[in-house]
Amino acid sequence: MRGPVSKLTFKLFLAVLCSLTGAFWTFPGLRLAQMHLDALNLATEKKTRTLLHINFLSPLLMVLLWVKPIHKDYIMNLPLDKDSVPLMSEDTFDTTRLWIIILLCALWLVMMCSHLQAYLNLAQKCMDQMKREASRISTIDLQKMVARVFCYLSVIALQYIALLVMVLHSTLLLKTLGNYSWGIYPESNSDTAVENNLLPSSVFSESSSIDGKTKITVVQVTMALGGLKNIFTPLLFQGLLSFHTWWIAACLFSTSLFGLFYYQYLTVA
Repeated sequence: MRGPVSKLTFKLFLAVLCSLTGAFWTFPGLRLAQMHLDALNLATEKKTRTLLHINFLSPLLMVLLWVKPIHKDYIMNLPLDKDSVPLMSEDTFDTTRLWIIILLCALWLVMMCSHLQAYLNLAQKCMDQMKREASRISTIDLQKMVARVFCYLSVIALQYIALLVMVLHSTLLLKTLGNYSWGIYPESNSDTAVENNLLPSSVFSESSSIDGKTKITVVQVTMALGGLKNIFTPLLFQGLLSFHTWWIAACLFSTSLFGLFYYQYLTVA
């Protein structure tokens, strides 16, 4: 691979980025699993429980949107008997995928109050557990325990919002830098191409009145910027940001699934 960096360096950088993302999402994913279980125990309506389940499985739905056999064979081309009926084009599917992720993020934000309320109920659970102990408990210890739960609420809210912001930020970057469209039909890129083609000529015309070394420097900077434009193309951003969005969703679902198993089966109620 010829370019600014080698293929091995690019893979190492991507591996470090993925490992850091997985490490950062470990504790928020475990906390999300605990709040999900507590919110299910508090929910009395069937509609609320259904929304909680959809919210917990939303990272899995995001991951499945990038699995090629699923969206190529079952979404874009619907299999009927021996034939397949084309439902949408690839551009339409890319736009639909962006809208699905944004709707799941909106659901994530709506269910925030239920998860935070489930965390606040930990104070009552801790009080009941302390009251069942044989030793005598002072009122000051109870007050400290309850205050600790309420003071830590801001950290829990920040972790919950950070997950939402990262997914939404990566999705919006994918739409913008990947040259996608919010509509069904792709936007025309003729204006952008014209601007890009006119940029070097405008620079040359402005630098025509400059002589000597300054003019050579301007030309070199312009050529360097043109080389960067040839490297950082929308196709490159589509691949990188699609993988980044997919990896965030995969890390979040794997850590929350492990947390669900841990709090459900490995801890003593």
